[in-house]
Amino acid sequence: MLIRLGEIALKGLNRRKFETRLISNLRYRLRDLGKFKIYQDQSRVYIEKREKDEFKFPTGEILHRIKDVFGYVSASPVRRFANDIDLLFAQVKSYVDELFDDGAKHSFKFETRRIDKKFPLNSYQLNCDLGEKVLTAYPEQATVDVHNPDYLFQIEIREEIYLYHEIQPAYSGLPVGTGGTGMLLLSGGIDSPVAGFQMASRGMQLEAIYFHTFPYTGDQAKQKVIDLASRLGDFCGKLPLHIVDFTDIQLELNLKVPENMLTVIMRRMMMRIADRLAENNKINCLITGESLGQVASQTVDALRCTNAVVDRPVFRPLIGIDKNDTIKLAREIDTYETSILPYEDCCTIFVARHPKINPNLFDCEQAEKDLDIEFLVEQGLKKIETIVV
Repeated sequence: MLIRLGEIALKGLNRRKFETRLISNLRYRLRDLGKFKIYQDQSRVYIEKREKDEFKFPTGEILHRIKDVFGYVSASPVRRFANDIDLLFAQVKSYVDELFDDGAKHSFKFETRRIDKKFPLNSYQLNCDLGEKVLTAYPEQATVDVHNPDYLFQIEIREEIYLYHEIQPAYSGLPVGTGGTGMLLLSGGIDSPVAGFQMASRGMQLEAIYFHTFPYTGDQAKQKVIDLASRLGDFCGKLPLHIVDFTDIQLELNLKVPENMLTVIMRRMMMRIADRLAENNKINCLITGESLGQVASQTVDALRCTNAVVDRPVFRPLIGIDKNDTIKLAREIDTYETSILPYEDCCTIFVARHPKINPNLFDCEQAEKDLDIEFLVEQGLKKIETIVV
Protein backbone atom coordinates (compact mmCIF):
# COMPACT_ATOMS: atom_id res chain seq x y z
CA MET A 1 0.00 0.00 0.00
CA LEU A 2 1.45 3.36 -1.05
CA ILE A 3 0.45 6.41 1.01
CA ARG A 4 1.24 9.90 -0.26
CA LEU A 5 2.14 12.62 2.19
CA GLY A 6 0.86 16.17 1.74
CA GLU A 7 1.48 19.01 4.16
CA ILE A 8 3.89 16.91 6.21
CA ALA A 9 6.32 16.92 3.28
CA LEU A 10 6.63 20.71 3.65
CA LYS A 11 7.81 20.50 7.25
CA GLY A 12 11.37 21.33 8.21
CA LEU A 13 13.52 19.94 10.97
CA ASN A 14 10.48 18.63 12.87
CA ARG A 15 9.13 16.65 9.93
CA ARG A 16 10.16 13.34 11.48
CA LYS A 17 7.81 13.97 14.42
CA PHE A 18 4.82 14.20 12.08
CA GLU A 19 5.84 11.14 10.06
CA THR A 20 6.31 9.07 13.21
CA ARG A 21 2.91 10.08 14.53
CA LEU A 22 1.23 9.27 11.21
CA ILE A 23 2.79 5.80 11.17
CA SER A 24 1.71 5.28 14.78
CA ASN A 25 -1.88 6.30 13.94
CA LEU A 26 -1.94 3.98 10.92
CA ARG A 27 -0.62 1.13 13.00
CA TYR A 28 -3.32 1.75 15.62
CA ARG A 29 -6.08 1.53 12.97
CA LEU A 30 -4.74 -1.81 11.75
CA ARG A 31 -3.88 -3.21 15.20
CA ASP A 32 -6.35 -6.11 15.11
CA LEU A 33 -5.95 -6.87 11.40
CA GLY A 34 -2.44 -8.26 11.63
CA LYS A 35 1.13 -7.06 11.99
CA PHE A 36 2.38 -5.04 9.06
CA LYS A 37 5.62 -3.40 8.06
CA ILE A 38 4.91 0.35 7.97
CA TYR A 39 7.73 2.70 7.04
CA GLN A 40 8.47 6.05 5.43
CA ASP A 41 10.63 6.71 2.37
CA GLN A 42 10.94 10.19 0.83
CA SER A 43 7.38 11.62 0.63
CA ARG A 44 5.69 8.23 0.89
CA VAL A 45 4.62 5.83 3.60
CA TYR A 46 4.34 2.14 2.74
CA ILE A 47 2.26 -0.61 4.35
CA GLU A 48 3.43 -4.12 3.53
CA LYS A 49 3.17 -7.68 4.75
CA ARG A 50 6.15 -8.85 6.72
CA GLU A 51 8.26 -11.30 4.71
CA LYS A 52 7.51 -14.26 6.96
CA ASP A 53 3.72 -13.74 6.87
CA GLU A 54 1.73 -15.91 4.48
CA PHE A 55 -1.78 -14.44 4.81
CA LYS A 56 -3.38 -12.61 1.89
CA PHE A 57 -2.80 -8.88 2.04
CA PRO A 58 -6.23 -7.39 2.99
CA THR A 59 -6.16 -4.46 0.58
CA GLY A 60 -9.82 -3.46 0.78
CA GLU A 61 -10.01 -3.61 4.55
CA ILE A 62 -6.83 -1.57 4.94
CA LEU A 63 -8.16 1.13 2.62
CA HIS A 64 -11.41 1.21 4.60
CA ARG A 65 -9.68 1.47 7.96
CA ILE A 66 -7.17 4.19 7.09
CA LYS A 67 -9.52 6.45 5.12
CA ASP A 68 -10.32 8.54 8.24
CA VAL A 69 -6.70 8.99 9.33
CA PHE A 70 -5.45 12.56 9.00
CA GLY A 71 -1.99 13.35 7.64
CA TYR A 72 -1.88 12.00 4.09
CA VAL A 73 -3.53 12.98 0.81
CA SER A 74 -4.23 9.64 -0.87
CA ALA A 75 -3.51 5.92 -0.85
CA SER A 76 -3.11 3.32 -3.58
CA PRO A 77 -2.81 -0.46 -3.64
CA VAL A 78 0.35 -1.03 -5.70
CA ARG A 79 2.38 -3.72 -7.31
CA ARG A 80 6.06 -3.33 -6.44
CA PHE A 81 8.80 -5.17 -8.27
CA ALA A 82 12.44 -4.90 -9.29
CA ASN A 83 13.63 -2.12 -11.57
CA ASP A 84 13.87 -4.12 -14.78
CA ILE A 85 12.33 -3.26 -18.13
CA ASP A 86 11.41 -6.82 -19.09
CA LEU A 87 9.83 -7.42 -15.70
CA LEU A 88 7.90 -4.16 -16.06
CA PHE A 89 6.32 -5.27 -19.34
CA ALA A 90 5.46 -8.67 -17.86
CA GLN A 91 3.90 -7.12 -14.75
CA VAL A 92 1.85 -4.65 -16.78
CA LYS A 93 0.52 -7.49 -18.94
CA SER A 94 -0.49 -9.51 -15.86
CA TYR A 95 -2.03 -6.42 -14.23
CA VAL A 96 -4.10 -5.50 -17.30
CA ASP A 97 -5.15 -9.11 -17.83
CA GLU A 98 -6.72 -9.17 -14.36
CA LEU A 99 -8.66 -5.95 -14.96
CA PHE A 100 -9.79 -6.78 -18.51
CA ASP A 101 -10.81 -10.35 -17.63
CA ASP A 102 -14.50 -9.34 -17.61
CA GLY A 103 -14.59 -9.12 -21.41
CA ALA A 104 -16.07 -5.59 -21.34
CA LYS A 105 -14.72 -2.64 -23.30
CA HIS A 106 -12.39 -0.32 -21.37
CA SER A 107 -10.52 2.87 -22.14
CA PHE A 108 -7.10 3.44 -20.65
CA LYS A 109 -4.08 5.70 -20.42
CA PHE A 110 -0.54 5.27 -19.09
CA GLU A 111 1.31 7.88 -17.04
CA THR A 112 4.91 7.31 -16.00
CA ARG A 113 7.10 9.12 -13.48
CA ARG A 114 10.71 8.26 -14.24
CA ILE A 115 12.51 9.26 -11.06
CA ASP A 116 15.35 6.87 -11.93
CA LYS A 117 16.87 8.62 -14.97
CA LYS A 118 19.03 5.58 -15.73
CA PHE A 119 15.98 3.63 -16.86
CA PRO A 120 16.50 2.88 -20.59
CA LEU A 121 13.20 4.36 -21.86
CA ASN A 122 11.94 7.86 -21.12
CA SER A 123 8.40 8.39 -19.83
CA TYR A 124 6.86 9.20 -23.22
CA GLN A 125 8.45 6.21 -24.95
CA LEU A 126 7.39 3.88 -22.16
CA ASN A 127 3.79 5.14 -22.22
CA CYS A 128 3.61 4.61 -25.98
CA ASP A 129 5.15 1.14 -25.90
CA LEU A 130 2.93 -0.06 -23.06
CA GLY A 131 -0.18 1.40 -24.69
CA GLU A 132 0.66 -0.35 -27.97
CA LYS A 133 1.02 -3.70 -26.20
CA VAL A 134 -2.36 -3.32 -24.48
CA LEU A 135 -4.07 -2.40 -27.77
CA THR A 136 -2.44 -5.39 -29.46
CA ALA A 137 -3.47 -7.78 -26.69
CA TYR A 138 -7.05 -6.47 -26.51
CA PRO A 139 -7.99 -5.12 -29.96
CA GLU A 140 -11.73 -5.50 -29.36
CA GLN A 141 -11.79 -4.32 -25.72
CA ALA A 142 -9.19 -1.60 -25.29
CA THR A 143 -9.23 2.00 -26.49
CA VAL A 144 -7.01 4.92 -25.53
CA ASP A 145 -8.61 7.95 -23.88
CA VAL A 146 -6.14 10.58 -22.69
CA HIS A 147 -8.82 12.80 -21.10
CA ASN A 148 -11.18 10.55 -19.12
CA PRO A 149 -10.02 6.92 -19.21
CA ASP A 150 -11.68 4.09 -17.33
CA TYR A 151 -8.23 3.06 -16.13
CA LEU A 152 -5.36 5.48 -15.61
CA PHE A 153 -2.38 3.17 -15.20
CA GLN A 154 0.37 4.91 -13.26
CA ILE A 155 3.98 3.81 -13.07
CA GLU A 156 6.66 5.19 -10.77
CA ILE A 157 10.21 4.15 -11.61
CA ARG A 158 12.42 4.52 -8.55
CA GLU A 159 14.93 2.05 -7.10
CA GLU A 160 12.01 -0.30 -7.59
CA ILE A 161 8.97 0.06 -9.85
CA TYR A 162 5.45 0.77 -8.60
CA LEU A 163 2.37 0.03 -10.73
CA TYR A 164 -1.17 1.06 -9.78
CA HIS A 165 -4.42 2.58 -11.03
CA GLU A 166 -6.58 3.08 -7.94
CA ILE A 167 -6.23 6.25 -5.85
CA GLN A 168 -8.31 6.69 -2.68
CA PRO A 169 -8.37 10.36 -1.60
CA ALA A 170 -7.93 11.15 2.08
CA TYR A 171 -8.78 14.12 4.32
CA SER A 172 -5.17 15.39 4.34
CA GLY A 173 -4.45 17.64 7.35
CA LEU A 174 -1.96 16.72 10.07
CA PRO A 175 -1.72 13.54 12.15
CA VAL A 176 -3.82 13.61 15.31
CA GLY A 177 -1.51 14.04 18.27
CA THR A 178 0.76 16.66 16.69
CA GLY A 179 -1.42 19.74 17.34
CA GLY A 180 -2.00 19.81 21.09
CA THR A 181 -5.18 18.91 22.96
CA GLY A 182 -8.67 20.41 22.92
CA MET A 183 -11.92 20.06 24.87
CA LEU A 184 -14.86 20.06 22.45
CA LEU A 185 -18.23 21.30 23.72
CA LEU A 186 -20.31 18.67 21.94
CA SER A 187 -24.07 19.05 21.57
CA GLY A 188 -26.46 16.96 19.51
CA GLY A 189 -26.52 19.55 16.72
CA ILE A 190 -24.88 19.84 13.32
CA ASP A 191 -22.13 22.32 14.11
CA SER A 192 -20.10 21.00 17.03
CA PRO A 193 -19.16 17.63 15.47
CA VAL A 194 -17.95 19.48 12.37
CA ALA A 195 -15.93 21.85 14.56
CA GLY A 196 -14.34 18.86 16.27
CA PHE A 197 -13.52 17.31 12.90
CA GLN A 198 -11.90 20.54 11.73
CA MET A 199 -9.63 20.79 14.76
CA ALA A 200 -8.74 17.09 14.67
CA SER A 201 -7.72 17.56 11.04
CA ARG A 202 -5.11 20.04 12.27
CA GLY A 203 -3.58 17.37 14.47
CA MET A 204 -5.47 18.12 17.70
CA GLN A 205 -6.23 15.30 20.13
CA LEU A 206 -9.81 15.72 21.37
CA GLU A 207 -11.84 15.14 24.46
CA ALA A 208 -15.52 16.11 24.46
CA ILE A 209 -17.96 17.40 27.07
CA TYR A 210 -21.75 17.18 26.84
CA PHE A 211 -24.30 18.75 29.21
CA HIS A 212 -27.25 16.45 29.87
CA THR A 213 -30.50 17.59 31.55
CA PHE A 214 -32.42 14.40 32.30
CA PRO A 215 -35.44 14.07 32.34
CA TYR A 216 -35.89 17.21 30.19
CA THR A 217 -33.55 15.59 27.69
CA GLY A 218 -33.90 11.82 27.53
CA ASP A 219 -31.67 8.84 26.95
CA GLN A 220 -32.19 9.14 23.20
CA ALA A 221 -30.61 12.61 23.22
CA LYS A 222 -27.70 11.24 25.23
CA GLN A 223 -27.22 8.29 22.89
CA LYS A 224 -27.30 10.65 19.94
CA VAL A 225 -24.31 12.53 21.37
CA ILE A 226 -22.50 9.28 22.16
CA ASP A 227 -22.98 8.23 18.52
CA LEU A 228 -21.59 11.57 17.30
CA ALA A 229 -18.60 11.22 19.63
CA SER A 230 -18.05 7.70 18.35
CA ARG A 231 -17.97 8.96 14.77
CA LEU A 232 -15.43 11.64 15.75
CA GLY A 233 -13.44 8.86 17.38
CA ASP A 234 -13.06 7.30 13.94
CA PHE A 235 -10.97 10.34 13.02
CA CYS A 236 -9.00 10.88 16.22
CA GLY A 237 -8.74 7.46 17.83
CA LYS A 238 -9.83 7.13 21.43
CA LEU A 239 -12.11 10.02 22.43
CA PRO A 240 -13.16 10.48 26.08
CA LEU A 241 -16.71 11.86 26.28
CA HIS A 242 -17.53 13.58 29.58
CA ILE A 243 -21.29 13.70 30.24
CA VAL A 244 -22.21 16.35 32.82
CA ASP A 245 -25.44 16.02 34.82
CA PHE A 246 -26.54 19.62 34.26
CA THR A 247 -30.15 19.37 35.46
CA ASP A 248 -29.84 20.92 38.93
CA ILE A 249 -27.60 23.69 37.60
CA GLN A 250 -30.07 24.42 34.79
CA LEU A 251 -33.00 24.62 37.21
CA GLU A 252 -31.01 26.98 39.44
CA LEU A 253 -30.34 29.22 36.46
CA ASN A 254 -34.01 29.16 35.46
CA LEU A 255 -34.95 30.21 38.97
CA LYS A 256 -32.47 33.05 39.54
CA VAL A 257 -31.43 34.45 36.15
CA PRO A 258 -33.53 37.01 34.21
CA GLU A 259 -35.24 35.28 31.32
CA ASN A 260 -33.65 37.41 28.59
CA MET A 261 -30.14 36.62 29.94
CA LEU A 262 -30.68 32.90 30.47
CA THR A 263 -29.04 31.75 27.23
CA VAL A 264 -25.76 33.61 27.65
CA ILE A 265 -25.53 32.79 31.38
CA MET A 266 -26.11 29.12 30.62
CA ARG A 267 -23.31 29.29 28.06
CA ARG A 268 -21.02 30.98 30.56
CA MET A 269 -21.70 28.23 33.09
CA MET A 270 -20.96 25.51 30.53
CA MET A 271 -17.74 27.26 29.55
CA ARG A 272 -16.65 27.48 33.17
CA ILE A 273 -17.20 23.77 33.76
CA ALA A 274 -15.51 22.83 30.48
CA ASP A 275 -12.56 25.10 31.26
CA ARG A 276 -12.11 23.65 34.75
CA LEU A 277 -12.31 20.10 33.42
CA ALA A 278 -9.78 21.00 30.74
CA GLU A 279 -7.47 22.31 33.44
CA ASN A 280 -7.83 19.11 35.45
CA ASN A 281 -7.11 16.99 32.35
CA LYS A 282 -4.20 19.17 31.17
CA ILE A 283 -5.98 20.19 27.97
CA ASN A 284 -4.79 23.29 26.11
CA CYS A 285 -7.95 24.86 24.72
CA LEU A 286 -11.72 24.76 24.28
CA ILE A 287 -13.52 24.17 20.97
CA THR A 288 -17.08 25.15 20.09
CA GLY A 289 -19.24 24.97 16.97
CA GLU A 290 -20.33 28.60 17.18
CA SER A 291 -20.76 30.63 14.00
CA LEU A 292 -20.97 34.39 14.07
CA GLY A 293 -24.55 35.65 14.17
CA GLN A 294 -26.16 32.24 13.77
CA VAL A 295 -28.18 32.54 17.00
CA ALA A 296 -28.52 35.09 19.80
CA SER A 297 -25.69 33.57 21.88
CA GLN A 298 -23.28 33.83 18.94
CA THR A 299 -23.11 37.58 18.41
CA VAL A 300 -19.77 39.29 18.98
CA ASP A 301 -20.99 40.73 22.29
CA ALA A 302 -22.34 37.37 23.50
CA LEU A 303 -19.14 35.57 22.52
CA ARG A 304 -17.11 38.17 24.41
CA CYS A 305 -19.23 37.45 27.50
CA THR A 306 -18.64 33.70 27.29
CA ASN A 307 -14.92 34.13 26.60
CA ALA A 308 -14.57 36.25 29.73
CA VAL A 309 -15.10 33.32 32.14
CA VAL A 310 -12.37 30.99 30.79
CA ASP A 311 -8.59 31.01 30.93
CA ARG A 312 -7.91 28.92 27.84
CA PRO A 313 -8.11 29.99 24.22
CA VAL A 314 -11.44 29.17 22.60
CA PHE A 315 -11.23 27.90 19.03
CA ARG A 316 -14.30 28.37 16.83
CA PRO A 317 -13.37 26.87 13.44
CA LEU A 318 -16.85 27.55 12.01
CA ILE A 319 -17.00 31.20 13.06
CA GLY A 320 -17.07 32.55 9.50
CA ILE A 321 -18.54 29.53 7.70
CA ASP A 322 -21.93 29.61 6.01
CA LYS A 323 -24.42 27.12 7.47
CA ASN A 324 -24.87 25.38 4.11
CA ASP A 325 -21.13 24.72 3.94
CA THR A 326 -21.21 23.29 7.46
CA ILE A 327 -24.09 21.00 6.48
CA LYS A 328 -22.18 19.90 3.38
CA LEU A 329 -19.16 18.94 5.47
CA ALA A 330 -21.39 17.21 8.06
CA ARG A 331 -22.76 15.05 5.24
CA GLU A 332 -19.24 14.27 4.00
CA ILE A 333 -18.03 13.11 7.41
CA ASP A 334 -21.25 11.19 8.10
CA THR A 335 -22.50 13.10 11.15
CA TYR A 336 -25.43 14.95 9.55
CA GLU A 337 -28.07 12.21 9.70
CA THR A 338 -27.33 11.61 13.38
CA SER A 339 -27.31 15.35 14.17
CA ILE A 340 -30.80 15.91 12.74
CA LEU A 341 -32.44 13.16 14.78
CA PRO A 342 -35.33 14.85 16.66
CA TYR A 343 -33.89 14.60 20.18
CA GLU A 344 -33.23 18.05 21.62
CA ASP A 345 -30.45 19.08 23.98
CA CYS A 346 -30.65 21.59 26.82
CA CYS A 347 -29.49 24.45 24.60
CA THR A 348 -32.71 24.18 22.57
CA ILE A 349 -35.12 23.18 25.34
CA PHE A 350 -34.15 25.95 27.77
CA VAL A 351 -33.54 28.73 25.27
CA ALA A 352 -35.09 32.08 26.14
CA ARG A 353 -37.98 33.31 24.00
CA HIS A 354 -36.48 36.78 23.62
CA PRO A 355 -32.79 36.56 24.51
CA LYS A 356 -30.67 39.68 24.80
CA ILE A 357 -28.70 39.83 21.57
CA ASN A 358 -25.98 42.26 22.63
CA PRO A 359 -25.22 41.58 26.30
CA ASN A 360 -22.19 43.11 27.99
CA LEU A 361 -20.10 41.97 30.92
CA PHE A 362 -21.98 44.22 33.35
CA ASP A 363 -25.29 42.64 32.24
CA CYS A 364 -23.83 39.18 32.89
CA GLU A 365 -22.48 40.08 36.31
CA GLN A 366 -25.83 41.49 37.31
CA ALA A 367 -27.66 38.42 36.01
CA GLU A 368 -25.35 36.16 38.00
CA LYS A 369 -25.39 38.12 41.26
CA ASP A 370 -27.72 35.67 43.04
CA LEU A 371 -25.78 32.59 41.92
CA ASP A 372 -23.09 30.76 43.86
CA ILE A 373 -20.90 30.28 40.79
CA GLU A 374 -18.15 28.25 42.43
CA PHE A 375 -20.64 25.89 44.07
CA LEU A 376 -22.43 25.30 40.77
CA VAL A 377 -19.16 24.65 38.93
CA GLU A 378 -18.06 22.17 41.60
CA GLN A 379 -21.49 20.53 41.47
CA GLY A 380 -21.10 20.04 37.72
CA LEU A 381 -17.59 18.60 38.05
CA LYS A 382 -18.75 16.10 40.66
CA LYS A 383 -21.51 14.76 38.40
CA ILE A 384 -19.59 13.63 35.33
CA GLU A 385 -19.85 10.27 33.61
CA THR A 386 -16.92 9.56 31.28
CA ILE A 387 -17.20 7.19 28.34
CA VAL A 388 -14.27 6.43 26.04
CA VAL A 389 -15.51 5.88 22.48
